[in-house]
Amino acid sequence: MVFSTSKVKNLLAHNNYFFVIIASIAAFVSYTCMYGFRKPFTVATFDSITFLGINYKVCLVIAQVLGYMLSKLIGIKFISSLGPDKRAHKILLCILIAWFSLLLFAITPAPYNLIFIFINGLPLGLLFGLVFSFLEGRNTTEILGAFLVSSFIFASGFAKTVGKFVLLNLHVSDNWMPFVAGAFYIIPLLISVYLLQLLPSPNTADIDSRMKRSAMNEKERKDFIQLFKWMVIPIVLSYTLLTIARDFIEDFANEFWMENGFQNSTTIFASLSSTISIVIILIFATFFLIKNNYKALLIMNTIIASGLLLVLFSSILFAFKILSPFHWMFIATTGLYMSYLPFNGLYFDRFIAVFKIKANVGFIMYIADTFGYLGTVIILIFKSFANVQISWTQFLILLMLVVSFCCFIFISFTYYRIKLKISNHE
Repeated sequence: MVFSTSKVKNLLAHNNYFFVIIASIAAFVSYTCMYGFRKPFTVATFDSITFLGINYKVCLVIAQVLGYMLSKLIGIKFISSLGPDKRAHKILLCILIAWFSLLLFAITPAPYNLIFIFINGLPLGLLFGLVFSFLEGRNTTEILGAFLVSSFIFASGFAKTVGKFVLLNLHVSDNWMPFVAGAFYIIPLLISVYLLQLLPSPNTADIDSRMKRSAMNEKERKDFIQLFKWMVIPIVLSYTLLTIARDFIEDFANEFWMENGFQNSTTIFASLSSTISIVIILIFATFFLIKNNYKALLIMNTIIASGLLLVLFSSILFAFKILSPFHWMFIATTGLYMSYLPFNGLYFDRFIAVFKIKANVGFIMYIADTFGYLGTVIILIFKSFANVQISWTQFLILLMLVVSFCCFIFISFTYYRIKLKISNHE
């Protein structure tokens, strides 16, 4: 084992093609496994239960998102100040806590098991920053990051498919299904995390091109916000709205498909998400070919804006019944992820390289994530208590229209501020 490990490390350090393949697979699989402990419960309905007058599934989603949001708040400091030591161990510890909380959820009666879904969200919210810290600051970050962020799409659909399979074929209860579904992910998780810890640090060429990524102290975090606040604020606002839209599609896709005639389909989630994943990988993986960081950042802004326009116009067409539910969900979700996924590391990786600042991706991203999940909680509570009779389909159409229009304005402002900042710097 010692010999084989050292041989793999040597290949990863000296063979770039081997490195890209192994790192991409490890990142994709590790984050796909995270979703296996987070999302399967969303295909259960919990129809017979309410809590405080709210549908119990909505309560569970709120509880998990609150845990996730709190972990993002913690992660602003924790991830940004994290060194390279024992990152793999921290990933495994987070997963173990999340899985054990699902066991406690299964054996505890409602509504008392709400606390364990909240606990489930706490460690899972730290995982993206831990995984991305293995990948950032490299000339190949876009390739690796494209596989990592595309796992959001594939993993969400795949986790729902696994959850639906467990419910329909293993005949377990709604409460036990999330814990049983998590068992399917343990072995691939261990393998992928083992491969991640074998990855070498960024080399000299990476550092020259993308800047060295290092831990940030409190002063450096404050200085960063002060210097870039007029670019960070519209990005955070955009990311908040995009996170709200993405979370609703992920958490209530089952309700949307049931309203539109797909009650007994177990494959609709994985088939749609896997196709969108391929599209996203093809779009963003090619960014490593763009060596000029400034040009790459502006093109990424353009892609984000294009995705928002796809969401906007496809939602209008669906509202007028010109598009079918399947085609709208495919086009709108593709556009949504074109806009949302760059903010999960790729955008900020180039941002740091353009302005040549001492920073890391985790700091900026976890600020945006904190507000994003807070927004999800607020909208969920509003929908639950507002005296408005509206279906999930109608709500999603309205949400997508508002989000795409507002974010297009915000990202246009960011584009302008980046060009202004660069011209002043020159």
